[in-house]
Amino acid sequence: MHPRRLTPSMSLLVSFEAAARHLSFTRAADELSLTQSAVSRQVASLEALLEVTLFRREGRHIVLTEVGAMYQRELMGALQRIRSASLQAMAFRTGQGSLHLAALPTFAGKWLMPRLKDFYGRHPGIVVHIHSRIGHFNLELAGMDAVIGVGDGHWAGLTSHLLMQEELLPVVSPALAESQPIATPADLARHLLLVVTGRPLVWRQWFHKHNLPDAAMRLGPQFELTSHLVQAVTAGLGVGLVPSCLIEDELRAGSLKLAIALPLQTGLSYYFFVSPLKADLPHISAFKSWLMDARANVLA
Repeated sequence: MHPRRLTPSMSLLVSFEAAARHLSFTRAADELSLTQSAVSRQVASLEALLEVTLFRREGRHIVLTEVGAMYQRELMGALQRIRSASLQAMAFRTGQGSLHLAALPTFAGKWLMPRLKDFYGRHPGIVVHIHSRIGHFNLELAGMDAVIGVGDGHWAGLTSHLLMQEELLPVVSPALAESQPIATPADLARHLLLVVTGRPLVWRQWFHKHNLPDAAMRLGPQFELTSHLVQAVTAGLGVGLVPSCLIEDELRAGSLKLAIALPLQTGLSYYFFVSPLKADLPHISAFKSWLMDARANVLA
């Protein structure tokens, strides 16, 4: 078999990959700054070269054939390695770079943002773009380089770096603590217990740890963001179980106080996740090293 059939030109591969990702020649053309007909011709040329049908039309839409879907899966990894290699070459040349970082919204706002000035002071040529994300997702499809999240350290295809263990503190507003004092774990049964939507069972964990029955819990409203829960607790709506790293300022300022000095270790931790293909890029490596230093300063 002629080698050319096994090594299609980059223009054909890039056009196919974009069309497969968007399932649209028009959107692929917009991304690549080409015309829709040019992308269509590139895909047709690739199909002719491979002698297979990669797309089929269903009404006004296109869908991948079985072989087209297989080809996309294999091609995505290869193209990513090429792009990563190019990024590494350019980053080594300039000493600069741009990092798209996904992070939990409240963690980004309360822990990361106040510390970023120090990073920019050390690495003025690197720009960090912060994107809010909750839960697992495909970093490549989302256009992210790395992510900070909470979990057990496992994320398919990514390398994890431990930042800190998660510790939840029961917190309350000073006014509510004064009007309805909390001296023992059982006293929490008299309070409305606030939770984050994605973590509905944390109060049950806390109650079980202190041998209290589920029936004693007065679960209140749920909040999608931890920052909203913190605001509700500050306003005196109830008691919240909140990661300690997210309420340092409030505890220091006195707008929140410990309801009772009985934290909950959830067994989860905060991690910095990054693809092994990107971990050695100078700007990403620099950010990871800085993050580890910031973590060490917190734990010291």
